[in-house]
Amino acid sequence: MTSRLEPGDTAPAFTLPDSDGKPVSLSDYLGKSVVVYFYPAASTPGCTTQACDFRDNLGALAGSGYEVVGISPDTQEKLAKFRDAEGLTFPLLGDPDKKVLVEWGAFGEKQNYGRTVQGVIRSTFLVGPDGKIVKAMYNVRATGHVAKLLRELPA
Repeated sequence: MTSRLEPGDTAPAFTLPDSDGKPVSLSDYLGKSVVVYFYPAASTPGCTTQACDFRDNLGALAGSGYEVVGISPDTQEKLAKFRDAEGLTFPLLGDPDKKVLVEWGAFGEKQNYGRTVQGVIRSTFLVGPDGKIVKAMYNVRATGHVAKLLRELPA
């Protein structure tokens, strides 16, 4: 069983390539609040819905002091196609070896159509300016998740 992060935990450090191959690190966001979300696969229906919801709500999230980073096990090429097709303006990072996904508890056993499988657990984290987890949400729904997140943002 993958261990899960809890509020107050230090967010595991990472440096991953974005859709242009440029390295992006969690430490780039120190002193800022950031939403780090993990999704199974670029250009799939649920992941597209979720990414577009984040895109469409970037202004509201920024107004609350949050930047957004999406992470999946996709390749740089697939992430670039996804970004371009959907007009995504926040960093999409690739973790093909799933090391970061595992460290954040976003990869492991999950239920898929009634079967237990190994895979990406759709998860969202709020990381505070100090690099600590403010909120950890596992098994989130692709549809309506961003609206729920906005309602629950800490004041």
